[in-house]
Amino acid sequence: MEMDIAWLAEPAWLIPVTGVLGLLVGSFLNVVILRLPRRLEHEWQQQAREILGQQPEQETAPAPPDLVFKASHCMHCKHPLSAFDNIPLLSYLALGGKCRYCRTAISWQYPLVEAISAAACATLAWQFGWGWPLLAGLVMTWMLIAAAGIDARTQLLPDQLTLSLMWIGLLLSLVPVFIGAPAAIIGAAIGWLSLWSVFWLFKLATGKEGMGYGDFKLLAALGAWMGASALLPIILLSSLVGAIIGSAILAARGNDRSTPIPFGPFIAVAGWTWFVFGADLARLYERLFFA
Repeated sequence: MEMDIAWLAEPAWLIPVTGVLGLLVGSFLNVVILRLPRRLEHEWQQQAREILGQQPEQETAPAPPDLVFKASHCMHCKHPLSAFDNIPLLSYLALGGKCRYCRTAISWQYPLVEAISAAACATLAWQFGWGWPLLAGLVMTWMLIAAAGIDARTQLLPDQLTLSLMWIGLLLSLVPVFIGAPAAIIGAAIGWLSLWSVFWLFKLATGKEGMGYGDFKLLAALGAWMGASALLPIILLSSLVGAIIGSAILAARGNDRSTPIPFGPFIAVAGWTWFVFGADLARLYERLFFA
């Protein structure tokens, strides 16, 4: 007997259900943001020891917890969290933003990531409706949130996220879901080369590195999803958002303009915004400047 899920395609159900799904996945994204960099660093250290002919770490320095099977615990007192402590967003509010066991303040990252994921997923459902574009867009959204969160914390954009996102975009172009394969391949190539060129021009002019290679890969991934025509708006939007938010962050911290800040989160925000609202923003631009 087949299950009838036609009701799910109705906006009255699809938008809130997708929002709740985003809330649940957002809780897991917090785990990815916190644990993936630590696991990667551990793997790099082990690989470096092998290359140098050194003995691997002993049991005194075990591998960091995995992303799926290790239960969550308080980052301060290490007490395992119960199911009631792990309800996305609601547990944070019910506990008053403090650990149930040691009463240490819980990082604002947890509810923020969950809320962003829920809002972004509900917006996708509202914009695309039921279908493959929505399902693909959810995957893209979650990977961008994870990448942006990791970059904001560590100034690292893992290949496991950026390159995977690029390959998914290229594979989707074979269907195609958003753009065809030629546009996706050209978009990925131009996305990489554009920031690569800026990187080397800046380095030759100043002797400093203005951004990391992860930024190239992230923009290449967005090019694979949306094509080359989306890259200039994404770069302009990310630069504008980065200038405003970056200046505010530096001012709040009392840092000067030479302090490095990660650019990946701004690329992710701009890329997602253009992915969802690009056509609307383009029409608005035309009305404002070419009417």
